Amino acid sequence: MKIEKLSTKEEITWCPGCSNNGILQASKEAIVGLVNKNKIKAKDVTIVTGVGCSPKIFDYVNVNGFYGLHGRVLPVCLGIKNGNPKLTVIGFAGDGGTYAEGIAHFIHACRYNANFTMIVHNNQVFSLTTGQATPTSEKGFVDGSTPLGIKEKPLNPIVLALESGASFVARGYALDVPHLKNLIKQAIAHKGFAFVDVLQPCLIFHNTTPYFQKNIYKLDKSHDISDLERALQKAKEWDYCFDKDTKIPIGIFYKKRKPTFEEQWPQLKKPWYNIKREIDWERIIEKFK
Repeated sequence: MKIEKLSTKEEITWCPGCSNNGILQASKEAIVGLVNKNKIKAKDVTIVTGVGCSPKIFDYVNVNGFYGLHGRVLPVCLGIKNGNPKLTVIGFAGDGGTYAEGIAHFIHACRYNANFTMIVHNNQVFSLTTGQATPTSEKGFVDGSTPLGIKEKPLNPIVLALESGASFVARGYALDVPHLKNLIKQAIAHKGFAFVDVLQPCLIFHNTTPYFQKNIYKLDKSHDISDLERALQKAKEWDYCFDKDTKIPIGIFYKKRKPTFEEQWPQLKKPWYNIKREIDWERIIEKFK
């Protein structure tokens, strides 16, 4: 399969130079790589998005998909995966939709460990609505809706995911496409809930690129991804603020094979979609004539 097969005819309407393009490219390369290695089937890939800048990725990837509501990507992913476990389900959402309106869904998705992937475009701001703060905006962040600056400590989604029981937790950087592609490939291939928080600078309302370029480093083989306590230590190295010159780890923090949601419910082992149904469409249509 060539990557061109995943392109659509839709015009990309992100701002020129938007780092969302890096996530788009990395995701397409990851899907193509897995398809070409017979790990997944292109016809089974299904993406789910919501509302915002990041969900526009739905328009630019030629696979099955569902365009849903703001903050509700995760329950739709869960429903699709339970309805047809053969599908490769990938959710895309922003930090606002995932960690604000969708925070309860996020915590329970980590607990349930259903077999799908969630990729969060985290620019620490509501960009589409012109720059309001999100739960991951740094302390002191100033915009039109918070002219006195954010007073609260930002949420650390890596720590939250680990403490909530996620079986695959990673952080990527939108401007390092090769590294992000490998993270997404491993996330999709993982059996269970795979979460990737992608640092994605918004060039217009929250341009954190200089800080990231200076401070990001990659977790190497010396990091034991099976050690939860070590993963938590690494996750706490950076608090999502920019007041200190703090190094920011990216890579896989934690990975462990755990029983999935589907494996623990007997009624999902022989799901309804395996039952062949003979539908008499003519008789059904007759009722509406």
